[in-house]
Amino acid sequence: MKSRIWLFPLTLALAASSALTAYAAPCSNATIRGTYAFTIRGTILVPDGTTLLVSGIDKVTFDGNGNLSQLDAVAINGNLAPGFRPGKGTYSVNPNCTGTQTITIDGTPDLHLQFIVSQAGKVIRQVVTDPGFATTAEGERQRTP
Repeated sequence: MKSRIWLFPLTLALAASSALTAYAAPCSNATIRGTYAFTIRGTILVPDGTTLLVSGIDKVTFDGNGNLSQLDAVAINGNLAPGFRPGKGTYSVNPNCTGTQTITIDGTPDLHLQFIVSQAGKVIRQVVTDPGFATTAEGERQRTP
């Protein structure tokens, strides 16, 4: 009977470690393949000392190979130009599920971001790394029909 008692905690420990290992798989560009809906929030710090409030939405499709396409609608101080702005770019996901991204939208400077992938690729949290930006975004993978 005594030998069976220690088997229970050992079984629990093995089950827990295998579950943790299942989520510790390395990430790659393919981890975020698909379309994500992002919410954008933050501030732009203008060199003259003024600040601009940023809020918006973004739909990004990652191809699994380091390329992306996107549509966004971003309001600056509550002013939103009608329609969505298309863009394209590149991304790179590291094995530790961190990454970098560059977005190009015609008529604007490129945006550079760092991000963290979580929940096995279901969620991406981003921050713009360009000087003067204090802007973040959180995206969730959309279901495909």
